[in-house]
Amino acid sequence: MSTTGRKSPDHVSQALASSRLGVPAVVFFVMSAAAPLTVVGGVITTGYAVTGITGLPLAFLAVAAVLVLFSVGYVAMARHVSNAGAFYTYVTRGLGRPAGVGAAWVALLAYNMMQVGLYGGFGFVAAPLLTDWFGVTLSWWVIALVSWALVAVLGVMRVDINGKILAFLLVAEIAVIVVYDAASLLNPAGNTVSYETLKPSNLFVSGLGALLVIAVTGFVGFEGAAVFAEETKNPRRTVPIATYVSVGIIATLYALSAWAMTVATGPENIINTARENGPETIFLLAGAHLGTTAVHIGHALLLTSLIAAMISFHNTTARYAFALGRERVLPAAFGRTSRRSGAPKVGSLAQSALGLIVIIGYAAAGLDPLTQLFFWAGTSGAFGVLLLITATSVAVIGFFYRERHGESVWRRAIAPGIAVLALSMMVYLAVTNFATLLGVEASSPLRWIVPAMFPVAAVIGAGWALVLKATRPDVYRSIGLGANSSIGRTGPSVLAPEAPVAPRTAADGPASRRVDAEGVR
Repeated sequence: MSTTGRKSPDHVSQALASSRLGVPAVVFFVMSAAAPLTVVGGVITTGYAVTGITGLPLAFLAVAAVLVLFSVGYVAMARHVSNAGAFYTYVTRGLGRPAGVGAAWVALLAYNMMQVGLYGGFGFVAAPLLTDWFGVTLSWWVIALVSWALVAVLGVMRVDINGKILAFLLVAEIAVIVVYDAASLLNPAGNTVSYETLKPSNLFVSGLGALLVIAVTGFVGFEGAAVFAEETKNPRRTVPIATYVSVGIIATLYALSAWAMTVATGPENIINTARENGPETIFLLAGAHLGTTAVHIGHALLLTSLIAAMISFHNTTARYAFALGRERVLPAAFGRTSRRSGAPKVGSLAQSALGLIVIIGYAAAGLDPLTQLFFWAGTSGAFGVLLLITATSVAVIGFFYRERHGESVWRRAIAPGIAVLALSMMVYLAVTNFATLLGVEASSPLRWIVPAMFPVAAVIGAGWALVLKATRPDVYRSIGLGANSSIGRTGPSVLAPEAPVAPRTAADGPASRRVDAEGVR
């Protein structure tokens, strides 16, 4: 019988493009989300100005140490679970399906907040630069819409094309930071290179909590390596290497830059300099020794830094939506990809639609794009990611508690356990310092409303999982299965096979308390 005109099942539309990313490409995605020049120009100077503490270089190193401990268990679990949903999948496999869907809702909220917040920052920064360079005066939201259109187009293109663009922008960005740092170190205040800010006594002072939280924001995005696991050439090798390399580069770059600023101004002057000049501090210091051309290049790369972060967060958010759609936790349309590019098309378009609504809404309401969009959304989103990292550390312990999977006790219990304690302390410090993080009065209701959004989202997500358990048990059983959910299998990821899956029986209904082969309730 002729099959002409018949449509075969579209397996491509339910799978991401595999084997397109190597270690360098994943590192570029992760580092771009961290937005090095944005952090050096904005987060570091803000950290000095807000806290009045000069121990920021050590704060970056301390946070990096905690994240390395977290990464030990994180990448160990990544060897056995590969899924574009990353945190969502890991929490599901370690703590159960309701907790996993709750984590997914938190992830969608957090990453979307950081993504849309960048549009406000880009418009605000670019507007005066365009006037200075070209004599063109445009409203921030017009510029934001241009960047939005660029990200929307790139979001539905092949992931390796996005990686190449990010690679070019990131290399140029890091090169400028290194040159700026070298200029500061070669021209120290008083002709003496001071190591004062590297003394531990400058870190362990009152206000340490706020300083650590600010340092954490500089690392947001490092966890993204696992999100692209399904699209890498060798997930078991790529994810661990990319994660550790990213944390190492980020920590070194930020600690060096934070210290170099104090050398250029003198440790006793960095606080006042940062308060007077804000994000322009690094450019003023560079201009004094490198000239205006170097400053213009730095400003241009600050804009590309923001764009690179937009692209990276957009891709991350779209893949979370894809993972949920593939498992039917979100509508099935989100679980399909473009036949041409392999990109999660529907998730990408949905994220673009949200960005457009936010830009237009803020413009119509006349809200401040820098403080009320970029700063508030970015800081709040980073807090959500901190919560996800903490929950994932607990999930790693739960995952390996049921089955060792050949991992050492250090990887499956000790390192994750220490990370849980350290991250929990950071969460506590973040909550108690949230007014400072938002730049509002301690009496402001935002001080509690904003952090409360994430546990509320988690509860709603967990509730939705229970609804699925009662009404659509087949969908409930597929939660956390990743690629297997789209081909009708129930068991560990096809990208990282584990034990054979025991066949189900008629007794395994929606109310069954049987633990699946992958250890998920």
